Amino acid sequence: MNQTKDLHNKLVEACKENDARAQMQLYDMYCKAMCTIASRYVKDSFVAEDIMQDSFIKAFQNINTFKGEVSFGAWIKRIVINKSLDWLKKQKLELVSLNEEVYERVEETEDWSIAHSLQADFIANAIQSLKEKYSVVLSLYLLEGYDHQEIAQVLGITEVTSRTHLLRGKKQLQELLKEQQYVEGY
Repeated sequence: MNQTKDLHNKLVEACKENDARAQMQLYDMYCKAMCTIASRYVKDSFVAEDIMQDSFIKAFQNINTFKGEVSFGAWIKRIVINKSLDWLKKQKLELVSLNEEVYERVEETEDWSIAHSLQADFIANAIQSLKEKYSVVLSLYLLEGYDHQEIAQVLGITEVTSRTHLLRGKKQLQELLKEQQYVEGY
């Protein structure tokens, strides 16, 4: 583990010196994973690839601001997520803010028993098949670990709307999985 961390640190330091080989090595290490992350937010694989590449360009242009407080992977991942969300905003993704009076509180303690054979890729694809306002919030919350305050800030919605989109998205995802007979106990 320390060898990998040392290698990453050496590559980052070389990138700070504009070493193209080091940039290519970091790119090769992370490009596939970062393209997958961008694909969680944008449906078009070509757009996701563009976002991934733009993210690396931005990362290498700003590599001197990288302090090493987090891993390079975590840093580039944050850039990819932000670029993906920026692209969605440019596409005028309509995230309707819901009036708090309309908000229905659904218990978040619902028990989901999911068949063990279910693959993570299938779930990620199922999330992407939902309406964008639900899939974006589900991805940020479930896959990226953002909390409702962060989601609200990033998407320009209220925390209540974030919670509502999450709960409604979970319900739609559960129904979709149930239709595919992946959710047991029904």
